[in-house]
Amino acid sequence: MAKIDFKKELKELYQPSKESVSIVQVPKMNFVMIEGRGNPNNSKEFQDAVEVLYNLSFTIKMMPKKGETLKGYFEYVVPPLEGLWWTDGKEFDFKNKDKLKWKIMIMQLDFVTQKVFESAVKIIKEKKDLFALLKVKFESLNEGKCVQILHLGSYSEEPKNIEKMKSFMEGHNLVKNGLHHEIYLSDPRKTASNKLRTILRQPVRNK
Repeated sequence: MAKIDFKKELKELYQPSKESVSIVQVPKMNFVMIEGRGNPNNSKEFQDAVEVLYNLSFTIKMMPKKGETLKGYFEYVVPPLEGLWWTDGKEFDFKNKDKLKWKIMIMQLDFVTQKVFESAVKIIKEKKDLFALLKVKFESLNEGKCVQILHLGSYSEEPKNIEKMKSFMEGHNLVKNGLHHEIYLSDPRKTASNKLRTILRQPVRNK
């Protein structure tokens, strides 16, 4: 049986245009997530958080092969890493990376419950001593109406597309209704910076 890849199945969410901003309705989703702060480029806290989220996601994916029964389980590709970004009392600011706050997260499928999450945490604790496990949470995110665009290139070049999103919002009488959201379709460890693919998403509401 082929593995379900939600980046391909949910094209409206994971395959936006790189040329123009679009409006999308994002359903409520569950995530494993870790919150932190500081510049992700030189933060061990950030790297540890990413490691734990992938450990958890792949542990959950493999649980049925280890004898665990997960009602409704099917073969799937682990969804991409995502991040919510903000600073205290201000908009997301690229120039002030040391003051950034973030929630790094990976979406979990409907058969993943709080109990399944806790079982996965227990499995990892028995094998590894990962401090970030103490901070990981299983939570829902319900963004609803959003605007988004596909950014091609380095993360430092994102402001040009963020400005494009702002202009689109102004032209459609929309205002922000949530945190700046990024979905990382490329692995920066294996991809040249000029070929990185990142979805930029912003929850919105009508004025």
